[in-house]
Amino acid sequence: MSGGKRYILKGSVSLALVILILLMITLLVSEENPLRTSLFEVKRQFSASSSSVCNFAKGKWVQDRKRPLYSGLECKQWLSTMWSCRIMGRPDFSFEAYRWQPEGCNMPQFDRFTFLKRMQNKTIAFIGDSLGRQQFQSLMCMATGGEDSPEVQNVGWEYGLVKPKGALRPDGWAYRFPTTNTTILYYWSASLSDLVPMNNTDPPRVTAMHLDRPPAFMRNYLHRFDVLVLNTGHHWNRGKIEGNHWVMHVNGTRVEGEYLKDIRDAKDFTIHSVVTWLDAQLPLHPRLKAFFRTISPRHFRNGDWNTGGNCNNTVPLSRGSEITGDDGSVDTTVESAVNGTGIKILDITALSELRDEAHISGSKLKPRKPKKASNETATPVVNDCLHWCLPGIPDTWNELFIAQI
Repeated sequence: MSGGKRYILKGSVSLALVILILLMITLLVSEENPLRTSLFEVKRQFSASSSSVCNFAKGKWVQDRKRPLYSGLECKQWLSTMWSCRIMGRPDFSFEAYRWQPEGCNMPQFDRFTFLKRMQNKTIAFIGDSLGRQQFQSLMCMATGGEDSPEVQNVGWEYGLVKPKGALRPDGWAYRFPTTNTTILYYWSASLSDLVPMNNTDPPRVTAMHLDRPPAFMRNYLHRFDVLVLNTGHHWNRGKIEGNHWVMHVNGTRVEGEYLKDIRDAKDFTIHSVVTWLDAQLPLHPRLKAFFRTISPRHFRNGDWNTGGNCNNTVPLSRGSEITGDDGSVDTTVESAVNGTGIKILDITALSELRDEAHISGSKLKPRKPKKASNETATPVVNDCLHWCLPGIPDTWNELFIAQI
């Protein structure tokens, strides 16, 4: 009997220890410090229960002491100075301490070594405007940990991404991580339409803007991509199009009369055209995973770039922290274009709308030497409520698309 009692007692102690451990885990798993899944476990977690559906566009911003994912001071090799708010002298950085918690699942924790191993022998391409360039630079900083990485190879020449004579910069960049043969590239195409110089010798040099034809770069190199992320939006305004001397064409003919004179109609037409073309290409490239990222919100006063920014707010989540409901995307154009196709929507608009404090507005331009005749010493402040500080919101965009690859 005494042996039986010892056995029962021993079993009771073991059970108590198990309960205590489970209780400790439960206490540790809070909103600010959740139990995180790995990049490879997330898909297994979703498939374990058919009733568990992850809605990446719905959820809430929560504090995370592990943020940011890289240093805004050390990622100088990939990050443009104008977007590095720490280098530009922004005084507050509370916006860096938040991550997106999707509805119905945990966001997979980003690990650069796991990411590169998973992307072994693969090419990730971003094609779009300057917000696409921000996402590209964000991913380069994430994949390198923001550290100086001399081993990463510049392979832009393989894609014709070289700086033309007299140009400020090339049309894009391409870098390869030799240990995993992973390539990450960006190509500038603000409108996602094919731009072809017209036969004119007198300035201004006019460019044909073929709304029904994707960029030649995409057509020429699509076979080399394993992951493709497209975006467009903010260049679709009369000032940008006229300033760039773009002339709209459809079916090889200049747009005349009232047809597509409304810029919004032209943008919608182009997005649907690009998606239709790309969807038709997917069967020819079965390994390709394509995403169309929704428009990144801007927070200018009254929506006007020229009136000055109202995004000098420095209080995180003053617009709220949560996106709920069963409504679709705020960007109805992209949503309707990809619906029923093999192209996934990367829906970032609503969740980014809540983060007006995370723009580069409020940073200071690098001081220039004052003129001898001037006594002005004040440093001008950046007034940009469109682009984002890095590290920042574009890091979350990358986490969302990586989780869905």
